[in-house]
Amino acid sequence: MRTLLPTFLLIVLCHAAQAQKSPEFKFTKITQADLEKKIYSVDSGAGAVILGDVGASRIIANKNGWFGFEFNRRKRVHILNKSGYHEGDVELSLYSNGETEEKLISVKALTYNLQDGKIVETKMEKSAVFTDKLDKNHIIKKFTLPNIKEGAIIDIEYTTTSDFLFNLEPWSFQGSSPRLWSEYQLSIPDFFGYLFLTQGYHPYLVNEKKERTLNFTISDARGAGATEHTDITSKVTDYRWVMKDVPELKEESFTSTLRNHVARIEFQLSEYRYPLTYRQIMNSWPQATKEMLEDEDFGKQLSTNNGWMRDDLQPILVNTSTQLEKAKKLYAYVRDNFVCTDHNALYTSQTLKNVLKTKKGNVADLNLLLAAILRHEGIKADPIILSTREHGYTYELYPVMNRFNYVACQATIDNKTYNLDASRSRLGFGLMPFECYNGWARIISETSPALDLSPDSLKERKVTAYILINDKGKWAGSMMQQLGNYESYNLRNKIKEEGEEAYFKTVQKSFGFDVKTQSTKIDSLEVYDLPLSLKYQFTVDPGDDDIVYLNPLFGEAQKENPFKSAERRYPVEMPYTFDETIVATIYVPTGFEVEELPKQIKVRLNEQNEGVFEYAIAKSDNIISLRSRVKIDRTFYSPDEYEMLREFFNLIVKKQSEQIVFKKKK
Repeated sequence: MRTLLPTFLLIVLCHAAQAQKSPEFKFTKITQADLEKKIYSVDSGAGAVILGDVGASRIIANKNGWFGFEFNRRKRVHILNKSGYHEGDVELSLYSNGETEEKLISVKALTYNLQDGKIVETKMEKSAVFTDKLDKNHIIKKFTLPNIKEGAIIDIEYTTTSDFLFNLEPWSFQGSSPRLWSEYQLSIPDFFGYLFLTQGYHPYLVNEKKERTLNFTISDARGAGATEHTDITSKVTDYRWVMKDVPELKEESFTSTLRNHVARIEFQLSEYRYPLTYRQIMNSWPQATKEMLEDEDFGKQLSTNNGWMRDDLQPILVNTSTQLEKAKKLYAYVRDNFVCTDHNALYTSQTLKNVLKTKKGNVADLNLLLAAILRHEGIKADPIILSTREHGYTYELYPVMNRFNYVACQATIDNKTYNLDASRSRLGFGLMPFECYNGWARIISETSPALDLSPDSLKERKVTAYILINDKGKWAGSMMQQLGNYESYNLRNKIKEEGEEAYFKTVQKSFGFDVKTQSTKIDSLEVYDLPLSLKYQFTVDPGDDDIVYLNPLFGEAQKENPFKSAERRYPVEMPYTFDETIVATIYVPTGFEVEELPKQIKVRLNEQNEGVFEYAIAKSDNIISLRSRVKIDRTFYSPDEYEMLREFFNLIVKKQSEQIVFKKKK
């Protein structure tokens, strides 16, 4: 995973200019032929196709004695059917810090339809733009194009201004509809330094830069006197990126989030340069960590006197002698007695004292409280900040803080570290949800080390053993099953919600034929630190046919391939590695003989032996023995490896669907 990530999370520092004249896109006059077109080769089944999408940002001098930027976008979309109507709904998020706000300074939207052989143009009125307040720092400007019908073409153009230079307007070349042309232009004066952060897999048609000299006149009209003007002449670099025929990116199985893979570029201000007074803007990790440790809504509460905890903690620690016993009891106390109100938070919403009183808070509240009470008892504990799978990847080298959305805790006991998350009910000590294993995290301590939470480090093991006996037409069997950590966690939650009886009804249905379960038992259901063990007896009604078909894997067979698409344009990201073994012993029914037995097979995923499928079956006297094993040792697969992975699972599904055929003796 570490070697593959840089191919699409690339820190771009410069772009080579192209010698030849670059192709351009023009918003030409719409014709009848344009409106009559029904299918585009980029995606013959698309509900809408973006014909052209061109954005441009440029840094400009403002009237507040400093700089801002202006962003202009023009977009043309062909709405082919009702599933593409969403392209006519536009929402723009604008930021405000209470003193300064981003502004929408112009908007123009037109809809073109073909009616009775004529092009009819419908203009959106200015009154159609509505404003919603999202929170104290964000408003949403939204509007819907008028008179949208199947076959319509819409034109949207708007301009915004902003004085917030830290994040320039990002650009997504890819999205929920295919794009024939997607272009972004950016002009940056030499006295501002930015990091360019790009991702995606679609190649650039154009990737160029040009330089010119420009004069900036800064005006400051905020004082009581005359407006002051300052001129700065600087080299300006004009960047231009174009992608052509960009397909829609569709959600598929084993995907963390499409935001990790959509073709996109964004920008982070890193420094001021001459003739401005030099200043480093983007912190290093030691600087960012120091700020978090001193923040009232983060680390400051860990370093203050927390003597007020003593009375609450003493009863919990009765009869504990070791630091590990203390840690487990304190972890269980927070996990079992506190309610997490939000699993998407990087800072506390209240004081830790209030969290202890109310017994609820967001994920930062709960796991910072856990770190604080562990420290109170002399156990080394530090916060971990990370990004969950659905939130996207982080960067190891740069503290881009909006990439983080989650707080966990790391405890060190007897030179061994334990990653903990007390915000999840029924999660065992030393475990975090697999959603937290999403690459680079950071321990917020004086040394601020990076922490690689690779999904490859998670090993999910499962063993299932069946015995099936048939005597005088009665089929009976027993099953024993040892689950992995995450399947155990999910099953505990499922049983908490639905009950054991409902779960075993689901088990009966999974067999695919008439099965009744008895003597069901689940071991360690309330012992969250241990994986679950399941045991039950079952009976089977095979009917009175002379030929009986039996899948020897019963309900544990892989019934369908999770990789259905013929091709995939972004990586496969499994949540963990796994090793699943099924063992079955089947007695040939009295009065029957084996007509057909599946063949044995052993297949490797690749030459590195990172996946194995083994299916071994044999008959000795009247006993059939089976062992099926699927083992995957790597979680991340590039698009080039997709076909290999898909065929591997195709083989598993096909082989595990094969049946033993019993024929009644004559």
